Formats: sequence, C-alpha cells, structure tokens
Amino acid sequence: MDLVTGAMGNLAPKLYQLLQGEYELQKGVRKKLEFLDQELESIKPALDQVAQVPWDQHHTQVKVWARQMREASYDIEDLLDTFLVRVQGSEAIDQSKLKRALKKMGGLFGKAKARRDISSAIEDIKKQLREVADRRDRCKINEIVAKPADTSAIDPRLEAMYKEVTQLIGIDKSRGELLSMLSSPQGNEVSHEKMKTVSVVGVGGLGKTTLAKAVYDELKSQFDCGAFVPVGRNPDVKKVLRDILIDLDKKEFREPKYDILDVRQLINELKDFLQSKRYFIVIDDVWETRYWKKIELALVENDRGSIVMKTTRKSEVATGVIYQLRPLSDDDSKMLLFTRLFDSGGERPANLPAEACEKIMKKCGGVPLAIITMASMLVGKKTEDWLAVCNSPGFYRGNDGQQAHDTEWILSLSYYDLPMHLKTCLLYLSVYPEDYFILKDRLIWKWIAEGFVEIKTGTSLFQLGEEYFNQLVNRSMIQAVWDVDEGGDIYACQVHDMVLDLIRGLSYEENFVTISNDDKVTSPSGNKVRRLAHQNRVMKQLTQQEDDTGMARVRSLVACRCDIGSWVLHPSFKLLRVLALERCNCEKGWQGLKHLGDLLHLRYLGLQGASGIYELPEEIGKLKFLQILDLVNSGIQVLPFGVCQLTQLVCLRGDSHTLAPDGLLKKVTSLEELRISIDNLNDESKRQFVKALGNLSELRVLRI
Repeated sequence: MDLVTGAMGNLAPKLYQLLQGEYELQKGVRKKLEFLDQELESIKPALDQVAQVPWDQHHTQVKVWARQMREASYDIEDLLDTFLVRVQGSEAIDQSKLKRALKKMGGLFGKAKARRDISSAIEDIKKQLREVADRRDRCKINEIVAKPADTSAIDPRLEAMYKEVTQLIGIDKSRGELLSMLSSPQGNEVSHEKMKTVSVVGVGGLGKTTLAKAVYDELKSQFDCGAFVPVGRNPDVKKVLRDILIDLDKKEFREPKYDILDVRQLINELKDFLQSKRYFIVIDDVWETRYWKKIELALVENDRGSIVMKTTRKSEVATGVIYQLRPLSDDDSKMLLFTRLFDSGGERPANLPAEACEKIMKKCGGVPLAIITMASMLVGKKTEDWLAVCNSPGFYRGNDGQQAHDTEWILSLSYYDLPMHLKTCLLYLSVYPEDYFILKDRLIWKWIAEGFVEIKTGTSLFQLGEEYFNQLVNRSMIQAVWDVDEGGDIYACQVHDMVLDLIRGLSYEENFVTISNDDKVTSPSGNKVRRLAHQNRVMKQLTQQEDDTGMARVRSLVACRCDIGSWVLHPSFKLLRVLALERCNCEKGWQGLKHLGDLLHLRYLGLQGASGIYELPEEIGKLKFLQILDLVNSGIQVLPFGVCQLTQLVCLRGDSHTLAPDGLLKKVTSLEELRISIDNLNDESKRQFVKALGNLSELRVLRI
C-alpha cells in the first residue's frame, strides 16, 4: 500500500478469499470477480511506476488519475471488507444472507446502496475501474528503472557509525571549542561563577543535538544534577517541565502526585529543587522564543557555576553566548561518506567515479544528516547509479549555500528511492509527534494491522515487518534506538524532524494521514479522512457534521500523549482497523469504549500507558478480526471472557497486573506473542493453561 497505490496491494488477497471461499455465489459472480481481479492487475503496474517518481515531477493529469485510483482502491477495499465481515465464519452462505449483508452495506457505500446482490455491486466497481483505466491510457508515464534488492538485516556498520563515527568525525573541533566556552579562564575545569547560558545554532541536520549530547555527557559528572530534554516545534510546556524534573531526579519526580501540577506549580517545583544546586541543563531543539521564556522562568541563577544550553536552528531564539555550528570540512565529509559506504577508514576506493563523488559531496554541503542519508541510499549500488543521482531532476537546484534546501532535496530523493512498501511504512510514522520514542514491536504490529506487510510464504508477517524496519534503519530514514541493557538490540526508533517534515507534507498532500489541529479535522480538497492522528492535545467530541462526513471512512486513529476529555469512540468509525490511545490520560470512569463491539473491522487495539481506563466491554468478543491487543501499563487488570473468542489474535500484550481469563487458550490458538499473568487462576486452570501453550505452534514471545 502506498500514497499513490492506496489499497491495491490488499485487494487481490481479498478477492482470492471470496473466490476460494465456500460461498454459494450467484451464477456468473465468480467470473465477474475473476474479471475484476484481472482488471486490477492491469492497472497496478502503471501505479507502481507512478509511485517511484517524485510527485512534483508528474504531469497534473497523472496526479489526478493516481489520486482517483487510490481513493477508488480504498472504497473497493472497504466494500470487500464489509462483505467479508458480514459473512465471515459462516459455513455456507446462501443467497438470502448475501442479500441481507449487501443491504446492510448500503449505508456505507453510495453506489451499492440500493443493490440486492454482490453481482450488481461488482458491476459498479468494474465500471469505476474501466473509467480509471481509460484515463490511464491518456496519461504518459515514464519508464522507471528497476531498483536493486534491499538488505533485510541491520547493517553492522550503521550501529558503529551512530555510536562512534558521528561522535568522532568532524565533532572533535566543535566539541573542544564549546568546552572552552564553558570553562574558566584558569584551566579546563568548568567555571564555578555565575550561570552560563549558551546557544548552539545551526541548520537542521548539522549535528546540534549530537554535539550538545557529547558535551553534556563529558561534563555532567561535575555537576550536582543534570537534564537533557527535547522541545520541538509545538511543545507541551507542562510536559517539558515535567521531563526536566524527571531527568534531574527520577526517583522523586516520577511520583503520580506531580502529574496533576500545572505549569506554574511545576516552575515552582523546579526553582525550589535547583535553588541550592549546581546544575547542567540542555534544552534541545527550541523553535520559538515564547516557549523558551516559559522554560527559562524555572532556571534559577544561583551563582554556583550552573550551565544552561539550548540548541536551535533560529538565530532569533538564541540567547547568551552563541556558538554557530559550522558544516563539516571537505575532508571530514568524505571520511563520513566513505566510512558509511565502504568501512574503509575514510579512503575512497579507486573505482569510485571521482566526478560524481565531488558533485555529491558539494550537494551535501557538509551537513552530516545529508551525507549519512545519501550514503545509505548509494550503499551497494553500481557506478552508473552514482551518475544517475547526479543527473536527477533537481540535483542542481539550490546550490547557493542553502544547506537546508539541499538536505530536504536529498531526503526527498532518498524517499523516492525506497521500494513502495517501505514508502508506505515510512509515511505511517507521521501519526507520531516530534521526538517520540516509537517502540519497534508496536510499530510493526500497526503496519500488519493496516495491511502494509505483504504475505510471503514461509515467513511470518512480524518477521517481514521487522525486515521492513531494518531496511528503513539501513537507509537512515529512521534513527535506531539501541537497548544497552538487553544486549544492544534495537527496541525503538525516532524520526529526525527534517524527515518528519518531509513525510508529513507528503501524507497531507496525498491524504494519507490527517493530523488534527485545534479541535478541527481538515484534509486537503475536502477528501475523506482515512487515517487520523491526535498529538499532544485535548481530544473533544466530534461535531455531528464531522461524524456524518469525513469520519465514516477513518481506518486508523492514533492518539499520542493526549488528554481525553469529552471524546468517546463514536459509532461512525465503522471501518476502523487501528485504534491506539498511547500514553493518554482519561478521566476516572471514562466510558469512551462502550461502542467498541461495533468496530467489526478492528485489527489493532492499543491502550498502552493509557490512564483512567480500567475495563474492556464484554462485547470485545465480537471483534472476530482483532489481531493485536496491547494493554501494557494501562489500568486494565481483568480481561473480559469475550477475549477468549478472539480466534485471530496473534499478539496479546499485558503486564504483571493483567490477569488471564480462565480458558483463554481454548480458541485463541494463533498467538505469536503472549505477555500476561496467570496468578489469578487456580492450580488446575494453571495446569490446563501451561498444557495449552504447547499447541501454540507460532509462539515467539512468552512472558507469564
């Protein structure tokens, strides 16, 4: 699935399911389904070609055709899914059941509203596809050169680069200069005089965070306490202040009593804590002076030689002593590029095209993010591919020293170099806020629930999703987060803000993800909302007009770090496949999930870290398609018996407080991951539970 191809990748398996299922279809319906399958197959190659060309290079007519095909594919998938939901589980579906199912679908799909059989619905789809195919024939789509296969394991050089190369190549001089600014005139010891405020200024991707973190790590042992906290463009000041407190003293300030404090109270807590201490605080990625001024109120000037450092790309935000971070030198740039490409100690191999190399280095402009991204795209490619990059449209645009523009172009080029399935998976990350730690396993399960992971014989969907994740890491489109305590495995990722800018822009333009803003939900050109993201905000109930219009087609709703006020899960979300309320705060006694049993399409339900939710409705057992149930760190302790009816469940994630219902594994036999407590079961039930574990042939992760 892609922002161009839409749901095309999911249609063939569902048509196959209808064709192979034991459905007593009307005479001729099977032939019509086969024709529909063939028509979709004839359209898909053209869409695949369109998807591999940068969007701004397409003719307007091609864009219009691709948008129409994408929206049509979503509508077709919704129609097929609704039909499958109605008949799934029946042994032999007779005509009366088919007619009743299609009649119920009428409220969702305009053209099928008055239809009495699937044959008529398919005729409408065929007509729609013929119109799209006719438009395709009138469009001119350029030939696209096939891309080489991708590696699926984490490139071992990449971890070494993040842990060593980016901290060594070109950073020593900047680190030395910044340390000198923070030191006393008498020597290398940090000054014990008045508080110093230092601002590190530079364009995006230049390495401000890396430099600040290197200096912070080197000096923090000389202070009583310290904090390193990211801010971003639209910060929740309350959260920023709370994060500073937690960094300063995790044991004290993780107490729940601090959750209810407002901004004024948090500022007072910070001032009281810092008053008699020598501290080192880094506020990373500050965009607006108004936010900085609020944070600054809490930073006490106590004449103990404390340091406050901030990083920003805006000179007008900088205060105190300003350190202007410069791009890497030519030599350092080449060393970083070649170390990433060849692990050659910074030496250029003899067979590398010198002219192309020089042009690429000039385009990167000494920006580490651009160099790493370009290298990740070129690794393993032939000489002619290097030359093709230099001849790409837009390569010579903006070569006037504006590193930010060139870095954006390089990121865009790297995005369009991705295979289609990776483009889709990357775009989905726009549902998350800035500076968000995205846990790998949860992200992969969401991809699976959305249908982004294509079925491959002999490999589980999760393993394939993990390959997708690793490929995005290898291409430097996401930044891996390693778990030092667990053998150095990757457990999460983050998205650089420049990459996030890129994918948010693409997602909005092509109606892939809609991010709610100030209680209003808008999509470009009045399109239907397909995926809805709430980020760091107070969620309120939708208006009746919103419920009646765009919301009926929402297939994914992800809320991160939100306060859920009057919002409830409305019955209008009939086609929802993913529902995730991550680290959200709900009022005590909140009943927002009372309509959960109506979400018959739901594949993923995630309530991890959601406070104020203490129970799931018994009707959850009606969700026959539910695959993932994630309740880690939620308030839910007792699972309803309805969970025992979820026969397609492959992942059930709880914690030591999540109690298994008796008889859970009698029907739930497809689990790949199970984390739950059985302390509530009696001895006989525990014995039966452990015995049933032996029947879970696909189980990879078990924690009880």
